[in-house]
Order: sequence, then structure tokens, then C-alpha cells
Amino acid sequence: MFSIEAIMSSNLITVPPSATLAEARTLMQGNRIHHLPVTDDESLVGLVTLTNVLAATDSFLRDDRNRIHANEVIVENAMVKDVATVDVNASLRQAALFLEKHQIGCLPVMDNGKLVGIITETDFVAVAINLLEQIESEEPYEDSFDDIDVDVA
Repeated sequence: MFSIEAIMSSNLITVPPSATLAEARTLMQGNRIHHLPVTDDESLVGLVTLTNVLAATDSFLRDDRNRIHANEVIVENAMVKDVATVDVNASLRQAALFLEKHQIGCLPVMDNGKLVGIITETDFVAVAINLLEQIESEEPYEDSFDDIDVDVA
């Protein structure tokens, strides 16, 4: 069965607390991710998300002279400092339940106090797709879908 280690992202992209939100946003956009662990001397000190970046900067609709720009705010001032983490050996089911219960998008994965990966909602969607494909491959194939009720708006 799946383990946290099997589905987590281990090629970590991190940011130091001294980086600006503009730098964090650039990393997120360039790597198509929404969560960046914040590390200081390889220790996890926080987490910055796309939501943090957007919340800490003003809308482009605001007058440019009075707007807070992403290059003016450092990550340390916008990051989540009390970060929930998961041990690499923890149950995948428990990690999924924790994400759902607390409505968070990711959990940094730790191994003996060291950051070794990150597991996100997207990782769990991939697991769900895999499981659905397995279930469907075991079902008898039907070449007609005429009996399926589909409402088209």
C-alpha cells in the first residue's frame, strides 16, 4: 500500500525567512507549487503559501503609491510559524484525515527532526486517481454508457 514516503515530494524547494514575498512568489510560479517550507540552516522554521503571499500584499486595484508590494515584505513576517508536520513513518490515512480536519493544503514531512519532504492535497488526489483506476480495471468493461443519467446544463 501507499506510504507517505512513496507519495511525498522530496525534491524540496525552500526559501529562507529573509527572502521577500516577491521571491517566494517567483519560486512558486516557476515551479508550479503553492507551498514553500521556510528553512534556516536546514531547520524548518515556517511555511509560506500562495495564500499568505496574496493576503500580505495589496490588490493591484489599490492606488500604486499606497499599495504594499511583495518585494517590500519579507517571508518571516508573512509565514506560518506554528507549522503542523508529519513524520515520514506516520500513517498515510492519518495524514489525509489531518489535512481534511484542519483544512490545510500540505504537511512538511520530517524524519528525526529533519525536513525530508512535503505532502500536499494534490498528492492525495493522485492517490485517489490511482485507486480509482485500479478499481475500474477490476470491474467488467461495458462499452455502452447509454444507461448513465447525466444532466447537461
